[in-house]
Amino acid sequence: MLSHVSYPAGWYDDPQDPTQQRYWDGNAWTDQRRGQQGPGPYQGQQYGQPAQHGQVYGGGQSGQPSQPQYGQPAQYGQPAQYGQPQQYGQPQYGQPQQQGQGYPAYPQQQQGYGYPGLRVPSTPDGQPLSGWWRRVWARILDSIIVGIIGLPLTGYFYYQYIQVIWDYLEDTMDSAAAGNTQPSTTLPAEAYQWMIPAVLIGLLVAFVYEYLFLTKKGWTPGKKALGIAVRLRDVPGLPPGPAVAKRYGFIIGLSLLGAIPLVGTLFGFVALINYLWPLWDDKKQALHDKVAGTNVVRTN
Repeated sequence: MLSHVSYPAGWYDDPQDPTQQRYWDGNAWTDQRRGQQGPGPYQGQQYGQPAQHGQVYGGGQSGQPSQPQYGQPAQYGQPAQYGQPQQYGQPQYGQPQQQGQGYPAYPQQQQGYGYPGLRVPSTPDGQPLSGWWRRVWARILDSIIVGIIGLPLTGYFYYQYIQVIWDYLEDTMDSAAAGNTQPSTTLPAEAYQWMIPAVLIGLLVAFVYEYLFLTKKGWTPGKKALGIAVRLRDVPGLPPGPAVAKRYGFIIGLSLLGAIPLVGTLFGFVALINYLWPLWDDKKQALHDKVAGTNVVRTN
């Protein structure tokens, strides 16, 4: 089984700028940077090449403490380079490991989103993916915002719908009080005349909201508040319009199909599975992400 170790705090090569070093606090990169200190990293011997006399097989990085060569005394009292933790037999972060160095490889993060020694779900170029709960809270926040934005357009329809439902409930209770043991359980047709326009307008507002924010910013206000954004899985940057349209169009389609009598329950179940899918998907994609080829990623 491969071993995965967390790097101790210290100065390491900056994965975003190989001419600098960047301070790792033990959990994440900080904003502290400095110029490169000392010579470049030791690359290790080539696969199949015999070790030189006195050379340690699987030696560490240049500039770090190492085993003294045969017959050569260690420099007594010589301190290690400032900020460089001892790492015997570990390759430089971001450098491909030479085969035959005597220790197992571990997955390498691509340059630009480095997390030394940590194995986190990420895009092919290394950007960490969002967790499920961040997506849930972002969706809740966006739903509230969309509801407020759409209220001037949908408010009248919802008001009339509520009036029809209220009258229906009063008639049902009066009928039951009069001794009718089989009150009507079917909503009056007038209720649907007000509900359907309200739902369609709400979905249209939600689509425009999602489309404009994702194509212009890569995030919606709810996603930005949770530190996440949407991008194509294989291409960084803003998602293109067609991908955004597919992504949210899939969600709207499930919502509309869920309103169809008889089969609506089935599509409602599919909609639930869609939102739960990232919990067990290795790429952390919902079904609408797979349709559009997108990922929800961390931005902080």
